[in-house]
Amino acid sequence: MFGGGNKIKLEADLIERAKQVAEVAGYASHEEFITHIIEKELANFEDGASDEEITEKLKGLGYIS
Repeated sequence: MFGGGNKIKLEADLIERAKQVAEVAGYASHEEFITHIIEKELANFEDGASDEEITEKLKGLGYIS
C-alpha cells in the first residue's frame, strides 16, 4: 500500500493512534486504515462539480482561508 517509493512522513504519535484504531476497527494494518481514510476524504472532494466547490469545502473545513 505504501510501497513503490512513495513515502509520507507522519508524526509518531499519529501513527500509534492509527495503529490502535486500525486494530480495533478490524483493518489488516494501519497502512490499510490510513489508505481507506485518504480515499474516503478524496472522494468527498472529488464529488464537487467545480474547483470553486472544492475551495468552499476546504474553507469550511478550515484548511484554507
